[in-house]
Amino acid sequence: MPRHCAPATTQPNAAVATFTDITERKAAQQRAEFLAHHDPLTGLPNRLLLRDRLEQALALARRTHGRVALMFLDLDRFKTINDSLGHPVGDKLLKAVVARLQSCVRESDTISRQGGDEFVIVLHDARDSEAVSRLADKVQQRMADPFLIDNHALSTSFSIGIALFPDDGQDFDSLTQKADTAMYHAKHAGRNAHRFFTEQMNVQAVEHMHLETRLRQALERSEFVLHYQPQIDLASGQITGVEALVRWQSPHDGLVAPARFIPIAEETGLIVPLGKWVLGEACRQASAWQNAGLPRFRVAVNLSGLQFRRSDLLETVINSLVLADLDSEWLELELTESVLIHDADATLESARRLKAIGVRLSVDDFGTGYSSLAYLKRFAVDKLKIARPFIRDLVSDPDDAAIVRAIVQMAHALKLRTVAEGVQDGEVAEHLRACECDEIQGYWVAHPMPADALAAFVRERQVTLGTT
Repeated sequence: MPRHCAPATTQPNAAVATFTDITERKAAQQRAEFLAHHDPLTGLPNRLLLRDRLEQALALARRTHGRVALMFLDLDRFKTINDSLGHPVGDKLLKAVVARLQSCVRESDTISRQGGDEFVIVLHDARDSEAVSRLADKVQQRMADPFLIDNHALSTSFSIGIALFPDDGQDFDSLTQKADTAMYHAKHAGRNAHRFFTEQMNVQAVEHMHLETRLRQALERSEFVLHYQPQIDLASGQITGVEALVRWQSPHDGLVAPARFIPIAEETGLIVPLGKWVLGEACRQASAWQNAGLPRFRVAVNLSGLQFRRSDLLETVINSLVLADLDSEWLELELTESVLIHDADATLESARRLKAIGVRLSVDDFGTGYSSLAYLKRFAVDKLKIARPFIRDLVSDPDDAAIVRAIVQMAHALKLRTVAEGVQDGEVAEHLRACECDEIQGYWVAHPMPADALAAFVRERQVTLGTT
């Protein structure tokens, strides 16, 4: 049989197919697109998307002659919480805060995280300032209850600044800048407050900026000096120590009050180099007085929270003592209650290291801060400085007198010395003597004075007391 071949054909009778799963690629692309416009932690619109949303709201408001409000919110005490309890707790707190914020606004409004602890809310169709103020109150009320995060009951609040379109600005940059300025005024008013922008704030903001610039220059140009206020023993009248107080002798503004520049120094971090200079200069001057034959007494230096939390604090203190050739027993560091309580474990370690080299520690403005007294035992402080508000009305207010007496008795039971700050007259001094307070400081004793004047004051007092 002949063999037959199949007829030739051009049609394929088989196919090979390849498949590529692009699900992960698409998901990654969508994720990248989302992150380009949203905060990765909270999922809120970021600054880029906020700008777009605000510009849309402004365009609509221009067409309809409407109003838009921009609220700048700063979470009070967040840095303290984050530093003390760690970033995981801080992140959970931020998410919980966002949930409360979202319950306060309409779906048409925009909440944006600007980074860190700052948020912005854009209110579309803001009817009037009263309505905006009511929303700010609502936010602050929602924040009143503590947040329970990892078994920590955390209390925080918002400082809120508000700018309005068209009153305060016409675009994103001007409105955010002015709301930010108003927020700082709210924070300086005591936190947990809201403020509407005013033009006076702008003037103050410019002055603040100029003062910060001059403050930086002042550090470079050595425009700071120290004045010293004596502390005397109530029983003997002898000078037991002096408090070193920094003064800024500005060529532009004359003698600038500490109340004007210390808050700016703390806000900008300039308090660290300034505080380092104060510490070194105070040690140098104490050594100079001793070498000049004056009786030995302690010099007290205030430490800010920023200084106390630095890892190089002990090294800075030791270097200051060594360079000045001053024994550590003549240096006293003053800390507020809030500084001691902040991140208690780390603070305790710093305090122990300072005590180990012989430096003395005192609690400044005692009685105005934390109600818990357990830290007095934990931190082994040497002295309590009773706050001025209790001393001011000591003679006329029985409650203040009772508080001062109780503080002194408690301090003595713990083997601590007491100093009354802000003593203005002899009658107050006599009451403090009756309360068995150890030392006093204030204008009745002497005003703060330059080093040379302090030396003369000490010598004159020696003559008066017959101790030369």
